[in-house]
Amino acid sequence: MRCAGPSTVVFDPTLTDYDFGPAHPMAPVRVDLTMQLAHELGVTTGGPLRVVPAPVATLDQIATVHDPALIEAVQRAGNTGAAELQVGLGSEDNPVFLGMHEAAAHVVGASLEAFRQVWSGESLHSANITGGLHHAMADRASGFCVYNDVAIGIRWLLDQGAQRVAYVDVDVHHGDGVQAIFWDDPRVLTISLHETGQFLFPGTGFSGDVGGEGAEGTAVNVSLPPGTGDAGWLRAFHAVVPDLVREFAPDVLVTQQGCDSHAEDPLAHLVLSVDGQRAAYVALHELAHEVASGRWVATGGGGYALVDVVPRAWTHLLAVVSGAPLDAETPTPHAWHEYVEERVGVTAPRSMSDGRPPEFRDWREGYDPGTWLDREINATRTAVFPLHGLDPLP
Repeated sequence: MRCAGPSTVVFDPTLTDYDFGPAHPMAPVRVDLTMQLAHELGVTTGGPLRVVPAPVATLDQIATVHDPALIEAVQRAGNTGAAELQVGLGSEDNPVFLGMHEAAAHVVGASLEAFRQVWSGESLHSANITGGLHHAMADRASGFCVYNDVAIGIRWLLDQGAQRVAYVDVDVHHGDGVQAIFWDDPRVLTISLHETGQFLFPGTGFSGDVGGEGAEGTAVNVSLPPGTGDAGWLRAFHAVVPDLVREFAPDVLVTQQGCDSHAEDPLAHLVLSVDGQRAAYVALHELAHEVASGRWVATGGGGYALVDVVPRAWTHLLAVVSGAPLDAETPTPHAWHEYVEERVGVTAPRSMSDGRPPEFRDWREGYDPGTWLDREINATRTAVFPLHGLDPLP
């Protein structure tokens, strides 16, 4: 694996203050368990991956993407605890909590530091697993996301002089906020692979959604059938993502690694394994080196199987970011088992693998119009590839 430069993860424990409460599915314990597992496996200790502290974003930085009315509402809600439903705060998805603005601004600041690390050259790769809040819109919170740290980071890159940025979102939910914010901007390529909006929040992200006037082809959506597993997901990824990113030739690759595509995730209906997710991380790392001189910013995202999936998936991600990926079948450490038992009172998984080596049939081997998956892949290629001068046929 190529990694000819330093790598970092931006983290401090207070990032877990982004907390919608004990009944909410996006429990911050998933982050704590991830960082503890990464520590016990040596991913963040004594190896090539350096942990750097997370600053808090300023109001001016957040306002590069978000409307002042939203920022003011988040501040009020975080001070008073009162709902601000006109901007999505106080809903079931986005309950209000005290200190909401400060916690959300901290997540944004962590992602901005990851972007700065990469653009400045201090790091070749940098990650923020607490980031990836891709549903937040310019004028409202949405889908567990108060501020859109990814979009703010991409905007910062553009303001610093980046000519083209590619964003690849592998969360099970459509990356609608990032897409909407850059819908009319031809400098930003947004690609989202997600369970079809026919069955899953936010109900958007279909093959015909290709970008606004003057930016046609820079929004790309692969809408996957429920029940898609490793073989189908990787087939779709490799049929769409590498060709488009290569043609776009970005200065930086930005990725969102929501791991809620896993079979055990309680909020969606795809059936990937940790092994399949790891294969996606490896492919994105290689793509960053091929098209962006290795410049890669990786964020977290969704993931609600808090013990069995998220810590293993994101520890694999951090290991890939470091340039020293873990063997898929690495045992999880006994010290981590004890930590999980003490912290949440459950038995931790014993292996970093689900025992499902990821395999897939390459798109060039033929298209089967009788399968829902292949029809969706073909629809995306047909809608977008010609706009980049690419042949949509296998």
